[in-house]
Amino acid sequence: MKIGIVANEPSGDLLGAAVARELKIRVPDALMRGVAGPQLQAAGCETLVPMERLSVMGLIDPLLRLGELLRIRRDLIRYFLDWRPDVVIGVDAPDFNLRMERRLRAAGIRTVHLVSPTVWAWRTGRVRTIRKSVDLMLSIFPFEEDFLRRQGVPVRYIGHPLADEISLQCDPEPARTRLGLPPDGPVLALLPGSRVSEMRLLAGPFLQTARWCLQRCPDLRFVVPLVTPTLREIFTATLQREAPALPVTLVDGRSRDTIAAADCVLTASGTATLETLLIGRPMVVGYRISPLTYRLISGLRLVKVPHVAMANLLVGRELAPEFIQDLCRAELMGPAVLGFLEDPQRARDVPAAYLKVRDQLRRNAASEAADAVLELVGRGTT
Repeated sequence: MKIGIVANEPSGDLLGAAVARELKIRVPDALMRGVAGPQLQAAGCETLVPMERLSVMGLIDPLLRLGELLRIRRDLIRYFLDWRPDVVIGVDAPDFNLRMERRLRAAGIRTVHLVSPTVWAWRTGRVRTIRKSVDLMLSIFPFEEDFLRRQGVPVRYIGHPLADEISLQCDPEPARTRLGLPPDGPVLALLPGSRVSEMRLLAGPFLQTARWCLQRCPDLRFVVPLVTPTLREIFTATLQREAPALPVTLVDGRSRDTIAAADCVLTASGTATLETLLIGRPMVVGYRISPLTYRLISGLRLVKVPHVAMANLLVGRELAPEFIQDLCRAELMGPAVLGFLEDPQRARDVPAAYLKVRDQLRRNAASEAADAVLELVGRGTT
């Protein structure tokens, strides 16, 4: 069996790898090729293109690199048309993957898209493209299934792979031990994003917030996970400029240990908010995009949901305070962080709310996804 998988960024690499491992269990001799990061490669997927070349965000970054992205997509389409896989799975990155899937599906190759685009939140017109592009949409959030089915999209709710992998962790001490952190004293985790563009926009205000908090809480310590050498370089340069004396531990990857070790997490919006929810830590969310992108999104009123953080959307209220664009400033985020650190009862209320969400998301998603893919191609399950 031949399986194409295209994951464009670290969060997609993580999700795709969980499904790839399950497919390998069912079909041990399956060949998997496409675009893969370290997690997917470890699961047995050969990468044809370095994943970093496809990691872009917002509306402006893709435009600046449009020529390169189009060339990569054309090359992938040609490769898959020649290789003729049984199925191609596009993981997230809908602007890139859906158009690729549409071409492949028109040529008789079955297509699956893992992670529904947020058509329920913004750019609802994309539903038309989805209908033409996918033989099956794998939905990871419960509220998506009914919406997509009403729009005529073949969909299956599988739950979220991260909910199956991550356990609620009430005691931070084991994670602190693994990271070499002191067992006592307050710890704030800083997660300013897994993309280069996010790090450039968020490292500054996150470190300014850390400095603001340290001035008011002198025993506070900080820990930061950095998934690539490039991100470490950008963060380290910003650290020297903004807060060179900050008592901070830099960790290579290991974001979950970093979150579990913390009393509170200051995080970019994205998958990290879901990981923080599943681990059960209070969080504050800060986010910035390019000013032009933000003006376009705001001016056209493209966003249709009340919160940007997935954790808040799943809970149904702003349990994690959000500070977006011009609000992403130390004098605003700092008090929100200290609000959790200085109010133990408020911090203890967070895991209970997050536990209810985790139970909804925990459905053995990778196994459900593998079953769905094999049923689609007529291989059944073993």
